[in-house]
Amino acid sequence: MANHQDETRAAYDGVVELYASLFADRLETRPFARAMISTFVELVRATGNLRAADVGCGPGHLTAMLHELGLDAFGLDLSPGMVDHARRAHPALHFQEARMESLPIEDGVLAGVLAHYSMIHTPPGELSELLAEQVRVLAPGGLLLVSFFGTDGPEPVWFDHKVAPAYSWPADRLAELLADAGLVPFARLLHDPGSERGFLDAHLLARRS
Repeated sequence: MANHQDETRAAYDGVVELYASLFADRLETRPFARAMISTFVELVRATGNLRAADVGCGPGHLTAMLHELGLDAFGLDLSPGMVDHARRAHPALHFQEARMESLPIEDGVLAGVLAHYSMIHTPPGELSELLAEQVRVLAPGGLLLVSFFGTDGPEPVWFDHKVAPAYSWPADRLAELLADAGLVPFARLLHDPGSERGFLDAHLLARRS
């Protein structure tokens, strides 16, 4: 896992300012993703526990969105450049460099984990380890929202992402992995983003059993 993570970290470190400028709109132009995050926040708030992690937070725009919607949110990212940008852009919030397979969070303390296109660079054979770690930090009844590139085929598909190699996933296959990790998938949204890449935008909501 270390090799591809080192490559991904270096790739994102090299595009921090460009990436931040492209995704600074906090989903104003992405109504479907915004709706799923709003639903996620509402369900997290209903648990009575407001602690939530934005895992793979990038420049911190969605961490700030979670905070503005009422969660006690913090951001974690593999890229030190992204973490530095997030801290400068959102000085009132907490951001930390971390690997997704070893989150610096105690067991069972979070009500929510947001993974917004942050697991797309993980090879399919290693994804279960990341999901197990996210389940570890969630309290019973806690929520995970995973956003990713979807495909209609039966298997994950490698593609040449503009920053680092990535994978699209059949929603059913990813839902099975969530279930195997101890989560109960209960909502999904797939839509055509109008992208020349040809993938769907996909979002899965799951609850820790």
